[in-house]
Amino acid sequence: MQMRVYSLAVSYALIVCAAGLAFGVAGCRSLPPSKPESQWTEQEARGAAIYRVKCAKCHYPTSTHPLNGPGLQALTKIKAMPSGAPPTDERLTQVIVQGRQMMPGTSLTDDQMQDLLAYLRTL
Repeated sequence: MQMRVYSLAVSYALIVCAAGLAFGVAGCRSLPPSKPESQWTEQEARGAAIYRVKCAKCHYPTSTHPLNGPGLQALTKIKAMPSGAPPTDERLTQVIVQGRQMMPGTSLTDDQMQDLLAYLRTL
């Protein structure tokens, strides 16, 4: 049992270090700014509302600094997420629905998911 706890702790530490390194490197270059709220489409505004309810307690939207999970600024504009996977709609949907590591999965309708993805592309 102690070995399993130790193994989980080491795995978690490696994930945190990898995410920190990825965001540290991202912090060395200027990330594109988020789209101003005044320019959001109706779909992006609906996605922002979903984000506030489902995601904001763990992720900053316009920062790369972590809250309980990584900050999401420019998430769809970078080459790879902290996991190393590209931030495609398919991969983002998979992570949102199934969860990953300490992030729980989130149940959304197809329309809600499309709205949320539209909002994430504004970041």
